[in-house]
Amino acid sequence: MEDRLTIFGREIIDEKSIEQIKNCYSENDYAVLTADAHYGYGHPIGGAVAYKDKISLSGVGFDIGCGNKAVRTNVLAKDVDIAKLMDEIVRVIGFGIGRPNPTPIDHPLFEDIDKLDLAISTKEKEKLFSKARAQLGTVGSGNHFVDIFEDEEGYLWIGVHFGSRGFGHTITTGFIAVAKGKAFGDKVNEGGMDSKPILFDAKSETGMDYIEAMNIAGQYAYAGRDYVVDRIMDILQTTSNYEVHNHHNFAWEEKHFGENYWVVRKGCTPAFPGQQGFIGANMFDNSVIVEGVDSELSKKALYSTVHGAGRVMSRTKAKGKTKWIKASKGRRYQKIIKPGLVSFNKTQLKAHQLGIELRGGGADESPQCYKQLDEVLHHMGDTIKVLHSLKPIGVAMADEKVIDPYKD
Repeated sequence: MEDRLTIFGREIIDEKSIEQIKNCYSENDYAVLTADAHYGYGHPIGGAVAYKDKISLSGVGFDIGCGNKAVRTNVLAKDVDIAKLMDEIVRVIGFGIGRPNPTPIDHPLFEDIDKLDLAISTKEKEKLFSKARAQLGTVGSGNHFVDIFEDEEGYLWIGVHFGSRGFGHTITTGFIAVAKGKAFGDKVNEGGMDSKPILFDAKSETGMDYIEAMNIAGQYAYAGRDYVVDRIMDILQTTSNYEVHNHHNFAWEEKHFGENYWVVRKGCTPAFPGQQGFIGANMFDNSVIVEGVDSELSKKALYSTVHGAGRVMSRTKAKGKTKWIKASKGRRYQKIIKPGLVSFNKTQLKAHQLGIELRGGGADESPQCYKQLDEVLHHMGDTIKVLHSLKPIGVAMADEKVIDPYKD
């Protein structure tokens, strides 16, 4: 069965991730690990599986529709006060735990969300709708970011990475409950890291309900990224002339090897021939715009590529042992009670030395926690080509002391 598994950069992927992907597919399926792969919940990040007539909740993950968007603006980076821009970004954009949008917005998508035909109680549907309305256009925390870049010609780019926030997370936990024979909204044990993936028959009532909800969450994620990028262009008083936008936590119905499959990509960017993607690096290294290439290796990759550099150090190892402390207004923050392996003070100093305006972030998002993107891309071989290299000049993330239950 291993002839149906393709692994890129095996020497830089931990064995736990390899064993985990083997737990996710059968003799009727095909599987891929991209070179940025690392251990995840029930399905490795950087893993893609082509399922015959099945839809994988575990493969899509909690952050349905998580993805990247990048745009090239019409302004030159040298003409922008980057420090002032980053201050304004963290002022007007919501980062962190369940944060509502500082400027609530209306969107036609809310009508579609309200019409979702799911077997859930009125109370649960109201909670789902309320969360969707409050959080549209917020970034969250963890590895989710708003970055400002300079390209080879000096133009300023905006890049963002986040997904469907609490709306998608609630859909996922609701369907986990359904999979366990409970009602949507019931509290259930989500299972351990190595649990068998939750699969629905794609043509079953539950499967079709999940697909409908997943697609709406995907549209929600796209709308959120569009909003954040547009808000930043408003600050800059400019427009874009080039755009790249993809999910990397999602499932698509596709044709591979002459047959139809449901392809789930978790931490994988779709890279069909000619299809472009924005791949973020760590805080300090250049990110890239890539394009899929048609090759035999691309076919074995299920036309999938990396979504970032990939973690090499756990959050706990990086930041140390922490304890949650209650703060005002029901909020909580993490207090470090045992230091980790990474000094975030040194990270902040290095950012200053490199001329990068850093806002937020933490030890667990420092560059030491990630692989080198250049090496990761090298291991993907002739499946992609790099079109643009983007130098980071501004990085905004949630502060390290806030929790976000909606990241994957």
